[in-house]
Amino acid sequence: MKQIGIFGTSGMAREAGDIAWALGYEPVYVARDQAELDAYSFSGQVMLECDIDTYLDLGYVIGIGDSSIRQRIAQRYAERLNFVNLIHPSASFGRGQRELIESRRGVIVCAGVRFTNNIQVGDFCIFNLNSTISHDVVIDDCVYVAPGAHVTGNVHIGTRSWIGTGVAINQGNESMKRQIGADTVIGSGAVVVKDCEPNAVYIGVPARRIK
Repeated sequence: MKQIGIFGTSGMAREAGDIAWALGYEPVYVARDQAELDAYSFSGQVMLECDIDTYLDLGYVIGIGDSSIRQRIAQRYAERLNFVNLIHPSASFGRGQRELIESRRGVIVCAGVRFTNNIQVGDFCIFNLNSTISHDVVIDDCVYVAPGAHVTGNVHIGTRSWIGTGVAINQGNESMKRQIGADTVIGSGAVVVKDCEPNAVYIGVPARRIK
């Protein structure tokens, strides 16, 4: 059985591992250090990051929910590793959309995710269970979309933003997309009806800035 390397040993990494198994690949998890390796109690093969030169022939994804950490790992190994996309068989796509996502690097798409059409996706994004991304959305690098989040049409989500579980982002329009600034967190269950500034935290219905 072919193998795929997955950075991380916690829940998100194991979820990525489930996608790998569904696609016929055996996951090899990458532990940051010996302490993380010793704490790992799930089944499956694990290697230390310092030994990664032994596994340069594998494709890799980064199964870590923290977008800043994911970006740092991607930058560290940009020239050394082959970062691939990991897309669950149950994910669904509008016309031409899967091909657009497959042209990126390190994207993880979990079970039940739906993309419609004309969606731009950056590298190293994660789309968790049953999230939906609608038409004419732009998603920059290293964005995380949590389970059950819904991004409606004409939205722009900035780099490293984190969209929480069950979030609803109301749509913008063709002339002015709804903006979610870079490095912004939208808390679980929030309903976004206005633009969100960068480097901020928003919660509530409707979403309001708290930090």
